[in-house]
Order: sequence, then structure tokens, then C-alpha cells
Amino acid sequence: MKILLVLPHGPIHRAVSGSYKRSLRYAPLTLATLAALVPRELAAEVRVIDEGADIWDPRSHLDVDIVGISSMTGTARRGYALADFFRQHRIPVIIGGIHATLVPDEAKQHADCVITGLAEDTWPRALLDLRDGCLQPFYHMRPDFDWGSGNRPIPDRSIFDRKKYVTVNSIEATRGCAHHCSFCAVATAWNNRYFTRPVEDIIDEIRTLSGNELCFLDPSLTCNREFSLQFFKALQPLKKWWVGCATIDVAHDPKFLAAMAASGCRGLLIGFESVAQESLDAVKKPFNKVSQYKEAVKKLHDHGIGVQACFVFGLDTDDRDVFKRTVQFVYDCEIDLPQFSVLTPFPGTAVFAELESQGRIIERNWSLYDAEHVVFRPRNMSAEFLQNGLIYAWQHAYSLRSIFKRLAGSRCLPAVAIPANLGYNFYARNLSRFTPDLMANEEVIFPA
Repeated sequence: MKILLVLPHGPIHRAVSGSYKRSLRYAPLTLATLAALVPRELAAEVRVIDEGADIWDPRSHLDVDIVGISSMTGTARRGYALADFFRQHRIPVIIGGIHATLVPDEAKQHADCVITGLAEDTWPRALLDLRDGCLQPFYHMRPDFDWGSGNRPIPDRSIFDRKKYVTVNSIEATRGCAHHCSFCAVATAWNNRYFTRPVEDIIDEIRTLSGNELCFLDPSLTCNREFSLQFFKALQPLKKWWVGCATIDVAHDPKFLAAMAASGCRGLLIGFESVAQESLDAVKKPFNKVSQYKEAVKKLHDHGIGVQACFVFGLDTDDRDVFKRTVQFVYDCEIDLPQFSVLTPFPGTAVFAELESQGRIIERNWSLYDAEHVVFRPRNMSAEFLQNGLIYAWQHAYSLRSIFKRLAGSRCLPAVAIPANLGYNFYARNLSRFTPDLMANEEVIFPA
């Protein structure tokens, strides 16, 4: 059996047209996991395409027996276009991923089969049924499936060209998220379930990786503090350094923060979301306290941990001055890597239901649901003002003056922070060229 696995990307992140540099790109664990999950008895030849790194021609892959496509909402339309192309050539297509989990009936219009939930439970079953000639239209994750049971193969990272990524050591210790942020599609897709792997299994996998760096892709590595402390203790003797995701309250737990730093943590992606407390309360992030932000950043920096702070614009409490205030906060607090997005009503989330009921969703093209394009009518400004404000924030936060001041103050992990800031500088300068018209043209597989 010949299997083609495709991870679609939109124009911003696509290798052939995008503005996302290698310094911002880590190897996608999705492809490595799907490749490893292919049952051995199939003796399959597996090919992988990551559109964020690979320049390819689908016409050169028409000899495969099955195509598997995994999409987020922002890449769903691109995924559908690719699926339609292969099906036109009588090659069956299986679609999975978070978007298919949220809207399986829509995805089925473009696929022979849709798998929902965690692939560890569904993807192998679908492939075996395909071999036996009884592929089903849908495969849903069993309600009692336990991702953390330990019965999962190590992702096959040999599929990656290491030259295309800043690291191929992407890894997961947990899956899902236990928090209830109203705009988050991850929590919605997995019904707020949070899985943890056996610590010894994670350590065994880490021992197979070359290099000293680790990139944890968990939406929140710290939802279960007891598990996290056990893991940090086991990780410390390996002398690795790592980056991952956490909530900001870890900065105010001295014992936990010290254990995290001792385990090798050198960078955290944290959802700050807003510099207005009323906005945080509205999106159900009570553990974020704006009055404690600056202190939290200093504590993390004092432990040698850089901060990638994520902010969301377009909340109902945002006024027209929110962009300048946020950029100034980033500058004053010397945030290592600020990241900005606009509120995006992903299907199935509470935000989608609210905006839909109010008639405020103004765009249904999934290609624009990439958190960098406005698809709804904001309350206190026009959609155009919000879009321009987002671009303003990116460009001013990543001016050379801002980069120098922020990194000079932080001094955390400069070997990563400097190229990443320069990568985002390029991204910020090019963001405005990705207009809705350009983003909408995803059905064109072979542009002239």
C-alpha cells in the first residue's frame, strides 16, 4: 500500500508563497505520528508533504492508494481542494484533524472517509478496513479511549528533512486542555478532556532524540501540577533544554517555577490574551491577572525563561486604543516574542455561537479563519480598523528598536530569541500583502 500524508497550509505559511521563515518552523508532530501509526502488517510505503516546508506538485503523487489529509479550520479549504483533486483521479481520501472533528459532515463532502477525535484510535482502524475493502464513511474516537495509556508508537521523525526546521524534536507529554477559554477550539474538540502520558514513556521517547533541545506542543503542559512536577523531576537528569506552553499562574508558584527551570525550561508560550482585566473575565481566563503581568514576566526572566506572549484583539471590551496599549506593554515588560491575533469564531466554540446568534459573522471562507484576518463585526470599531490595528501591532512590536530593547532586557535564550525575532520582523512586514482575495484562492492547486 502506498500512503500519502498531507498537512495543508494557507498562503501565509506555505513554503512556496509564505512569509514564515525556518527560524519559526518546527517539525509537525501530526505527520510523524500518523506515519508511525500505520499498521506494520500493511508493509506500507509512506510519503509525507508538509506544505509549510515542502514545495510539491500533487500531479507527481497520483500513484498512491490512499491520501490522508489533516486540517485546522484555517487550512480546511486548502485541504478540501487537494482532496477534491485526488478524488477526481479516483484516489480515495481520508480527512481528519481538529476541523473535521468539529464539522465532520462538512468534511465528508470532500472525502471518502472522515476520522474524528484522536488519530491513535481511528487512523489504524480506517487503514485496515481500507485494505479489507470495507472502509467506513466515519470513524469516531471511542468515548472511553485513553490517549495516555501508553499504547502508542514513538512518532517517526525520520520522515523530516532536518534542514527545513529549526528543530525536529517536537514532542507531547499531554494532550487536550482542561481550561474553558470561550474562544479555544482545542478544548471544544476534545470536550475539555486532558490526557497525560506515563512519565517513563515520555522519558524513553526523549532518549531516542538527538540534540539537546525539546519543543513541547502541548496546549498546556501544566494543567495537572502533580503530573508536571513528576515529569520535571524525571527530565532534569537528561540535561535537555526545552520550550513549551503554560498558563501565566505558574510564575506565581515558587516551588513549581523552580522545578520547571531546573528541568531545563528556557521558554514558555503563554496566553496573556489582553491587557484589560474585563476582557480576560469575559473570555473565562480568571487566572490571568493584568495587575500581576509585569511581575510574572520578571519572575520568569529571573529563572532564565523567555516569554512568548500571545494577545487577542477584537474582544467586545476592546476599544480603539487597545493596539497601542498592548504594544507599549510588550515594550515595557521586555516580552521576548510577542504574538498577535484577532478573535476568531472557530466552529463549535462559545464565541462562534454568540457571534452567530448576533448576526455578526461576516465571512464564511475558512481560509480566513487563521487568526490573522477579521471574519466578524467587532463591537467598538470597524472590521477594517481591527485588521489595520493587528498589522500595526505586529509592525511596531517587531521594529528593530523594539527587538533590541526587549531582548537586551530579557537576555533569555538569545540563540533562539534573536533569529525568531528577525523571522517575525519579516513576517510582520509582509502580513499586509495577504489580503482576503489572495487568501480566498485556495481552490487553485496549480497557479499559472
